[in-house]
Amino acid sequence: MAAAAALEAVAPTGALWALVHDFVMGQQEGPADQVAADVKSGSYTVLQVVEALGSSLENPEPRTRARGIQLLSQVLLQCQSLLLEKEVVHLILFYENRLKDHHLVIPSVLQGLRALSLCVAVPPGLAVSVLKAIFQEVHVQSLLQVDRHTVYSIITNFMQTREEELKGLGADFTFGFIQVMDGEKDPRNLLVAFRIVHDLISRDYSLGPFVEELFEVTSCYFPIDFTPPPNDPHGIQREDLILSLRAVLASTPRFAEFLLPLLIEKVDSEILSAKLDSLQTLNACCAVYGQKELKDFLPSLWASIRREVFQTASERVEADGLAALHSLTACLSRSVLRADAEDLLDSFLSNILQDCRHHLCEPDMKLVWPSAKLLQAAAGASARACDHITGNVLPLLLEQFHKHGQSNQRRTILEMILGFLKLHQKWSYEDKDERPLNGFKDQLCSLVFMALTDPSTQLQLVGIRTFAVLGAQPDLLSSGDLELAVGHLYRLSFLEEDSQSWVAALEASGALATLYPIAFSSHLVPKLAEELRRGELDLARGDEPTKRSRHLRCLQALSAISTHPNIVKETLPLLLQHLCRMNKGTVVAETSEVIAVCQSLQQVAEKCQRDPESCWYFHQTAVPCLLALAVQASMPEKEHSVLRKVLLEDEVLAAMVSVIGTATTHLSPDLAAQSVAHIVPLFLDGNISFLPENSFPCRFQPFQDGSSGQRRLVALLMAFVCSLPRNVEIPQLNQLMRELVELSCCPNCPFSSTAAAKCFAGLLNKLPAGQQVDEFLRLAVDKVEAGLSPGPCRSQAFTLLLWVTKALVLRYHPLSSCLTDRLTGLLSDPELGPAAADGFSLLMSDCTDVLTRAGHAEVRLMFRQRFFTDNVPALVQGFHAASQDVKPNYLKGLSHVLNRLPKPVLLPELPTLLSLLLEALSCSDCVVQLSTLSCLQPLLLEAPQVMSLHVDTLVTKFLNLSSSPSMAVRIAALRCMHALTRLPTPVLLPYKPQVIRALAKPLDDKKRLVRKEAVSARGEWFLLGSPGS
Repeated sequence: MAAAAALEAVAPTGALWALVHDFVMGQQEGPADQVAADVKSGSYTVLQVVEALGSSLENPEPRTRARGIQLLSQVLLQCQSLLLEKEVVHLILFYENRLKDHHLVIPSVLQGLRALSLCVAVPPGLAVSVLKAIFQEVHVQSLLQVDRHTVYSIITNFMQTREEELKGLGADFTFGFIQVMDGEKDPRNLLVAFRIVHDLISRDYSLGPFVEELFEVTSCYFPIDFTPPPNDPHGIQREDLILSLRAVLASTPRFAEFLLPLLIEKVDSEILSAKLDSLQTLNACCAVYGQKELKDFLPSLWASIRREVFQTASERVEADGLAALHSLTACLSRSVLRADAEDLLDSFLSNILQDCRHHLCEPDMKLVWPSAKLLQAAAGASARACDHITGNVLPLLLEQFHKHGQSNQRRTILEMILGFLKLHQKWSYEDKDERPLNGFKDQLCSLVFMALTDPSTQLQLVGIRTFAVLGAQPDLLSSGDLELAVGHLYRLSFLEEDSQSWVAALEASGALATLYPIAFSSHLVPKLAEELRRGELDLARGDEPTKRSRHLRCLQALSAISTHPNIVKETLPLLLQHLCRMNKGTVVAETSEVIAVCQSLQQVAEKCQRDPESCWYFHQTAVPCLLALAVQASMPEKEHSVLRKVLLEDEVLAAMVSVIGTATTHLSPDLAAQSVAHIVPLFLDGNISFLPENSFPCRFQPFQDGSSGQRRLVALLMAFVCSLPRNVEIPQLNQLMRELVELSCCPNCPFSSTAAAKCFAGLLNKLPAGQQVDEFLRLAVDKVEAGLSPGPCRSQAFTLLLWVTKALVLRYHPLSSCLTDRLTGLLSDPELGPAAADGFSLLMSDCTDVLTRAGHAEVRLMFRQRFFTDNVPALVQGFHAASQDVKPNYLKGLSHVLNRLPKPVLLPELPTLLSLLLEALSCSDCVVQLSTLSCLQPLLLEAPQVMSLHVDTLVTKFLNLSSSPSMAVRIAALRCMHALTRLPTPVLLPYKPQVIRALAKPLDDKKRLVRKEAVSARGEWFLLGSPGS
């Protein structure tokens, strides 16, 4: 029995010895992993591994000892978590001793120490002992890169786990690390070394007398000059090293006396990258420096920055120089001064003013902008700096404005003033009398009003922007100033000569009306009301187009200033009354005029969305009024009214749909419920009691044998109910859905049947899953199947199918796949096939009136990707199986799907689908051609390797399409020819002569936009293969 037990104990030891022998003597790498696995599983202990290595560790041959230690180190790297504290002590002492061994052994010893540095069970004091041994016994920079990296890893591990022990070494630890790092060149190691230095400083390790040495050992790499080798597997970029080193240099004020002279030297050098790095590093340093560190270097720093801004040819250097000046000023501004201390900020700003202000007075104005940029960079750093500089510069600029008579010079000066005024918006002043602009208010207003009356459009534009900034200063402008300004803005809003001024005037009016609603209500709204009445008289007389243009601008101005609730209460009634007067026949109402009023109403509705109270006011005022006008227009005519016919036109109803939808989307559920309780009964029961003018000659019954005009108003119902929040309950929903389904298949009015289908789909999309949705779906599917059979309602039934499918696709409803299969099957239908192909565009596109996220529809993320995955295989299969006369339908549908698919999703499928896309280019349908070209153009840029396999076909088809009868197709084809130049040059060069000859023809195209694209594409092909292209 004893013999058997002895054999069992010897067997694993013998197997271990064999593995050790294979590794050490047989130079095999596999046994190390096997030994580690056995230790993890408990087959051996680390002690047994050491015993098995005994002869190898004591072998007189260094290489053998190195292999033995290497095996032990590799085992420890995988099993260090299993070690006990006693084992760790013995192993560390063993490894420390071996640091004195032959240089061939050292790399393996360091690997073992790295493993032990990861141990949780390292007793106190041993981390210090290990690092002291490394500092004393190892000349780190004579090691290979990987071994130096191991040393940095040991230090990093101990800094993370034994910080207090290492701090007990004092400055000796810092000095030891300096010796380790000194002379490092490998970027992989430098990233780790820079991180260690940053931790030394940020974690308050003692630097002792070695501050300068630590700075020297890191700053010798500044500025970083490193170009990564091609196909570098480590992925280290120059920017990584720059940022890592910058974090070190800017981490402590103690480096300032050494770093600032270095930065000044590099800024003054001729090397662009050195200038940029130095200025950016200075910017970073200012976050931790104070007046004490900067004091002796401020004149030199200012001189260097000033020179770079005045003389540089690089915008990047200028921008970084200005940023550095901003940071310097901010640093000086936040320093706390003793009562007897010198105010460096004051003297620094005085130097800046002394060197810059005289350039603002030069007649040729060569250095005006550089000087202004420097002054503004400093002024933007703090309120003190802003007050100091603007207090000195504004009087000078005001004087220069009056001295120079030319508009372009005045514009330059006013733009500079505008820059300084914008800076004051950053700072707030509790005491009204402390505001520095108060003393210049009258001069500034006078100057701005002069600019607003100048004939130069560009000077007017700057004047408008300047007054908007002045108006944003709290309590600066008087009521008289505002009245004058409103007068100027009113005049500029109706300038016929130039559109820029009136657009800018409208924008400024909107911004200022928010701040000064009383002034705009008192002075501008009455003028616009009078202008609107004059415009109505002009329209009634049928005056010339210029009068109509003033009328349109008046509508735009009313909507532009509707940015405050109090103003909306004045402008909205004006717009609605104007529409009502049109209805009474006193105005010649053209379609464009009514649409313009609706567009203004929509813009007011958009502005009201920011304020719940205004939103409800607009909704309860405008929506009933619009509905009343529309219902009145749909009634049998007793007297002739042009507007009544106009209101029922498709374009006008679409404009009213936008107004009602915009007015509804932001309603709270409670208020929306109040509104829906009136509007749905209006359409289902003819309940007109809530309308403002409800005396009509007959009942309003759009669903019950109503006239064609009444049925068209279902579009307005759609706009309302499809914009409601999802949690608002729709009254009489069952009846409403049934009426909508019936109307959607009515053959007499395509507009109303489409509106009913969209309304049904919009409501269906929002309903929660359950029996009710299933019932409505069965109702719709039955109606669709009945309608798609031969008869007069096929087109309407198809439209219902399309919109219901979209409603389900957006919300991932299980039945959506059945409906899309039905739609795909219709591609082979001789009558409906082309419409079914266009239907795929609708399914993949975003709508504007229904089924929108803004209208609270349920739109799931990545629905397009899911639709592509589920349906494109069927489209491809159907194309191959289809007859020749319907193949274009499949290509068209496929092209629409791919054109609206995110390109990252399409790229992996490109090789299998590209042949079909190329075939689609041969289709005679311009819509297919345009959709396919729009799909191919980005693919040429993002997948050049795949596309280059078909270059012959692409060149031929693109050139053919550049002569298409459709201008849009010609432009898209030429853009694709331009994009082709991104393919590999050797692939394209054989086609260069042919393409250059062919592209000469579109250079003479009758359309300017086509000629522009031809010039761009032909120029790229000319440069193909030339040096530097």
